Amino acid sequence: MSSLPLESVPRALPTPAPSPPLSPDPSPDPAPSRLPSVGRPVRWALALLPLLLIAAWAAADWRTVRDGTARLAAADPWWLLAAVLFTCLGWVAAACVRQGAIVDRLPPGPLLASQFAAGAANHLLPASIGAHAVTLRFLQGRGIPLSRATASLALYSLVRPIAKTMVLLVFMVVHPDLLHLGELVPDERTMVLVAGSVAAGFGTAALLVTTVRPLRRPALDCVRTALTDVRLLHRRPARIIALWGGSAATPLLQGSVIATVGFSLGLPLSWTQVVLALLLASTAVGAVPAPGGIGPVDAALVFTMVAFGAPVGIAAATVVGYRVLTVWVPLLPGALVLSALVHRRVL
Repeated sequence: MSSLPLESVPRALPTPAPSPPLSPDPSPDPAPSRLPSVGRPVRWALALLPLLLIAAWAAADWRTVRDGTARLAAADPWWLLAAVLFTCLGWVAAACVRQGAIVDRLPPGPLLASQFAAGAANHLLPASIGAHAVTLRFLQGRGIPLSRATASLALYSLVRPIAKTMVLLVFMVVHPDLLHLGELVPDERTMVLVAGSVAAGFGTAALLVTTVRPLRRPALDCVRTALTDVRLLHRRPARIIALWGGSAATPLLQGSVIATVGFSLGLPLSWTQVVLALLLASTAVGAVPAPGGIGPVDAALVFTMVAFGAPVGIAAATVVGYRVLTVWVPLLPGALVLSALVHRRVL
């Protein structure tokens, strides 16, 4: 029998180390090293995609760009400078409306940059999908939940046509002498088609929400959040001014750009006639899902200005110059800003 003390027993039988050198599992290591290598090419691809789309669009519509640039080169530079100023104010108005449509406070600088980039995306995709996508990414990047961001986009899309209609009604009341144009009033068939299209759109949306169960909960959450945010927003005077004031100022600024471009080319119309022509044209065919409204709105705008007494050539040149100044000139800088925001993970 051994006479060793009991205290020596633990030393003779050491406990195993808490973290023995086991064979490491190779599966967790490659995953973190693989994710950055995959994410970097995706970010670069998303950053370069707007530039590639612009290059393809410029190649397809090069004649319009060339003709419009040549006309602007021979125009009055002071009126064109005023048009550039009104164009920049249009981005400020868009940023004000975006801020007014959401309760959370957004940083002014990144918000304005996102709206400048959204203008480039808006001219590449129809029905303002590009601008809404950029704004949605910006809001989510600021930590705003998806339901609240989507409700903000819905409120933005709803307030802008209402405010434009109110501005149109004010112009009709103040200047009733400018509305004696029977050819501008759509016939009964056109009104029936428009009413049917609107009813079909709302009916399709209601049918999808009621029948497709995965869409029901997100749609109800969006509606509930939108109603709550509307009540909160309209209790703040600053948000009311930003939302409704910016929405009402947007068509006035757009009309001012068209008017100043037209004045630089010798358009024989007043500012009131040009703005009213834009309001009538955009209201008549603004629902057509064309990228940035290019095409249908342009044709309707030329037709309306001709009905007000402008020569066809000058009216068409005015619209082409307006598109070059507001679409093509800021398109490349806007795409570069969009690429930079994507690369810096702001979007």
